[in-house]
Amino acid sequence: MPFSGLPYWRLSGFYLFYFATLGILVPYWGLYLQWEGFSAREIGEITAILLATRIIAPNVWGWIADHRGQRIHIVRLASFFSILAFSAIFISQSYYWIAGVMMVFSFFWNASLPQFEVTTLQHLGENSHHYSKIRIWGSIGFICVVVLLGWLMDRYDAGIVPYALLLSISGIWLISLTVPESASRHLSLNHVPIRKLLKQPAVRAFLAICFLMLVSHGPYYTFYSIYLEQHGYSRTMIGQLWALGVIAELLVFLIMHRWLPRFGIRKVLLGSLVLAAFRWLLIALFADHVFMLIAAQTLHAASYGAYHAASIAWVHQHFTGRNQGRGQALYSSMSFGAGGAVGSLLSGYLWLNPGPEWTFILAAFTASSAFFIGFIWLKSATIITKK
Repeated sequence: MPFSGLPYWRLSGFYLFYFATLGILVPYWGLYLQWEGFSAREIGEITAILLATRIIAPNVWGWIADHRGQRIHIVRLASFFSILAFSAIFISQSYYWIAGVMMVFSFFWNASLPQFEVTTLQHLGENSHHYSKIRIWGSIGFICVVVLLGWLMDRYDAGIVPYALLLSISGIWLISLTVPESASRHLSLNHVPIRKLLKQPAVRAFLAICFLMLVSHGPYYTFYSIYLEQHGYSRTMIGQLWALGVIAELLVFLIMHRWLPRFGIRKVLLGSLVLAAFRWLLIALFADHVFMLIAAQTLHAASYGAYHAASIAWVHQHFTGRNQGRGQALYSSMSFGAGGAVGSLLSGYLWLNPGPEWTFILAAFTASSAFFIGFIWLKSATIITKK
């Protein structure tokens, strides 16, 4: 039994609250900023700031964690200061104030997940391929929040978004207080120096794929809700479409522990890139056809669920020993940090000219480019299960 002696519910609870926070930020933060009167360019810039701190913050905290240990202590500290930082959002709604608040808040908030990923994988030890059975609770948290908040915003207004965020990030900190440090016996000391590791073509190809994949997600994470509202969909319906995507992701997490050993990391990753490109084309060309949007949302199972599970497994295999924290931080900073920030920034500038449809078409081209990089340079990697 892989969960024997594992603090399963405490680990799962962290993912529940962390991705509930994403369930507020990703679908509704842009709508909140639009409600406050910000332009598409300003929305793109503020969202880029939120993501750009992932370029620096995870690597700073990852370096500290790999040298000093006590990852959960770092998670608790970072989560507490993220609450204090975000509380300042209620002081002013000016562009520069919100940009500054989100910069400080995200510096601390983005520190916690990579170190918690390492903690979870260390608790799992040789059963790391069961990671998705814990991570699935993050999807459940996202679904519950995105549906509930969409319904509430139809009855009230977008002004409730900051209050919902403050509650969810408080939950992250409270649950982190209950999580124990991982057992050090799961941390191998045999590892390649990280500078040497980063010179390997396969590692560079993987990081390029992560960057481009999240660049392609920029229009989706920043403007998808605004895009649907412009096409006449209610906020309740928008929330349901977001939830559908994460339900599809959840189903993939349930079976990923079988797919990764069977197909290998490379095939799963390449398949997710092809389907991501197809998804962005569906959104670009068929926004007025709800059944096509439903089909596109089910592809979230590939463009996020399969992609993320395969990427976590790839990092866990290639960044070992004292590189584990920095490996997860590097994955986070190159994908959700640099890739997400560039994607949000570019989509904000492209949204009015050439327009939303072309922005999503360019996203499809970006995901296709990531596929060709992986097809040529990414080496095969397999999951070895304990018998």
